[in-house]
Amino acid sequence: MSLETDLLLDRRRLKRRLSLWRAVAVLAVLLAALAAVGRFGGFERAHIARLTVSGLITDDRALADRVRKLADDSRVRALLVEIDSPGGSVAGGEELHDAIAAVAAKKPVAAVMQGLAASAGYMIAVPAERIFARGTTLTGSIGVLLESGEVSGLLSRIGVSAETIVSGPLKDQPSLTHPLSAQGRQVLQDIVMDIYGQFVGMVAAGRHMDPARVRELGDGRAYTGRQALGLGLIDAIGGEAEARDWLAAAHHIPRSTPVEGMERTTLAERALGASLGPLWQATMKTLASQALRLDGAWAIWQPGLWADEGAGTR
Repeated sequence: MSLETDLLLDRRRLKRRLSLWRAVAVLAVLLAALAAVGRFGGFERAHIARLTVSGLITDDRALADRVRKLADDSRVRALLVEIDSPGGSVAGGEELHDAIAAVAAKKPVAAVMQGLAASAGYMIAVPAERIFARGTTLTGSIGVLLESGEVSGLLSRIGVSAETIVSGPLKDQPSLTHPLSAQGRQVLQDIVMDIYGQFVGMVAAGRHMDPARVRELGDGRAYTGRQALGLGLIDAIGGEAEARDWLAAAHHIPRSTPVEGMERTTLAERALGASLGPLWQATMKTLASQALRLDGAWAIWQPGLWADEGAGTR
């Protein structure tokens, strides 16, 4: 093959590459233009956002930030919060509660309870203007708990002792290696009651109830949806269809308005599910340290404990 032929073939290859990159550049510009039109020109359709909360509720700042942004998104007409959760960490519930409340201050919000919406699961429902539940939904369980294992008896039986050097008598309360002191128990009880008071305040504000009445109902027990309706903890029996009817009647949002879900997209959540990933993280956090932190307070329904202890701080 001659040199001139080689040069001609090289030139053709170069032209093909340039054409490909030019096409990619043009496509990128078109996509950017469409995105800009959608964001600033109202190209994307108006819709109702659906937030699905299932499984254990833990800290999720990214999700809370996404929820907060709905308040200023002109395309979002309303928010549906679909809940199927036994509760979770108080900090995680509070974070999501506050984000939903920020949306509710500007737009209609309806909460739709599935089979279970208890404790922190109920906490995130109370900012909604209207709460729907099935007659057999388990909800309520208003309360807070702190748990810590203690294995000093086991250690003594196998001949193992543990010594802890602390800066003060409450620094190692609670501890895995020795029982709570009376003073330590009282301090932790005070923490639980303070967090419980904050939970009561959220319910009282969201449900427009007297805090004293909330405390009467908030002894840790769960209620069926039908019981909760009679007690004023929810507004109506129903599901998403009834919530859509309410949005149409009360806020003139047409029944034909599409609903778009806020999907979770992290690899861990796709691989482990909506609840297993956070549960694994919480378990590892507990095992990694025997110290009890404030974010270790949980608002979660534990029917076995409630049956054993009766009414009390949960």
